Amino acid sequence: MAEYLKYFDTQCQGSKKLTDEAKQYIPGGVQHNLAFNYPFPMAIKKAEGAYMWDVDGNRYIDFLQAGGPTVLGSNYGPVNEKVMEVIRESGPVTGLFHEYELKLAQLVNRLMPNIEMLRMFGSGTESVMAAIRAARAHTGHRKIIKVGGAYHGWSDSMIYGLHVPGTGRLEAVGIPFGGTANTEEFYPNNLAQLRRKLIFNRVRGGTAAVILEPVGPESGTRPIYKDFNQKVRELCDEFGALLIFDEVVTGFRMGLGSAQGYFGVKPDLTVFGKCITGGYPMAGGLGGRRDVMQHLSAGISGGTGERAYVGGTLSANPLSCVAGYYALLEMERTNAPVLAGQAGDRLTKGLQAIIQKHDLPFVAFNQGSICHLETAAVMLLDFKHPIRLTKELKPRKHMMEEMGAAYMASGVITLAGSRMYTSMADTNEVIDDALERFEGVLTSVE
Repeated sequence: MAEYLKYFDTQCQGSKKLTDEAKQYIPGGVQHNLAFNYPFPMAIKKAEGAYMWDVDGNRYIDFLQAGGPTVLGSNYGPVNEKVMEVIRESGPVTGLFHEYELKLAQLVNRLMPNIEMLRMFGSGTESVMAAIRAARAHTGHRKIIKVGGAYHGWSDSMIYGLHVPGTGRLEAVGIPFGGTANTEEFYPNNLAQLRRKLIFNRVRGGTAAVILEPVGPESGTRPIYKDFNQKVRELCDEFGALLIFDEVVTGFRMGLGSAQGYFGVKPDLTVFGKCITGGYPMAGGLGGRRDVMQHLSAGISGGTGERAYVGGTLSANPLSCVAGYYALLEMERTNAPVLAGQAGDRLTKGLQAIIQKHDLPFVAFNQGSICHLETAAVMLLDFKHPIRLTKELKPRKHMMEEMGAAYMASGVITLAGSRMYTSMADTNEVIDDALERFEGVLTSVE
């Protein structure tokens, strides 16, 4: 690590100066959790295709891809041109209806017929909040059950069971007990535990919804069995609960039919984020069954039955809607999700070969263009073994941070040192270059 850390001291002085100064004005020095890199955040000046450049001029292979939304690659020109046309004509926001709101909703419905109606929001967090509110309005029930360890944004009710299964309110600092009182969790793949909770809730007023990431918690970091989603669908039908798929990451990235298309499972509600605006701001949306979505009708007229109030002045602004519309069209035209998935396959197979070749105690796997390289075994920790969790969580987390720093010093940017998002811009040459860099790091671990 000492050798890798020298890189940051000598080659990244501009980033260090900027982020040190930012600590005086921004809590922690950065505005987004993804930017908390070890030993200090990188200040990025340029992004294009498969690469990013920092303020010191260093170039990196970009497997962060803004946290996942840019399946086409960063700063994609054809979409930028369409966005600029609308900005020149109307500006980024008008406060009134714009035709691209309709165009985007129609396109999403064509690509995913399950999405009978769509309402846009400002983020995945807001979209999850709306999904829960609509589910409660539709069913008349309160309880929400999630898979332990999953991330569904940072709203009060969804902080429960965050990151590590079984943690409950561990991360609920600043949240009253009432904020999480109607949220429950069950361990990944434990269908028997989910059934018990549904049975118990039936005598306590019922379960409004079960919400899950269709590839498993934390974007598939804790993978689920292939028939898991179908089994949960059957349990929801049996107990009268709605099924919510959080496709913030998987939506359109795993294919234009998203993860639900891959698994062949129809949720009642689908949460979108990231890809629905192609990486542009205000990336959030909720779609699904017409009878459920009608509860979110805008205006004073209300919806079918009781209206669940939601809002957002900048939601569905012309900028985000035109960006999403043309990003999805370009993804369809270029077959970008498939190309990104093939790049993910090539990256994962290469990492697996390196691990096998050098007999390393690591694991690489992927769900299409969502790739994982586990070197600290954090995904094995849960509250079934509280002593082990308490003893090992921080050291393993620091191991991930160190691996992320080593990758970055070698010219590869990852998410938290363990996850990579590939894009259409990742050619075979880009992937092979990255694999050489990864091998240099992985074979230097002592």
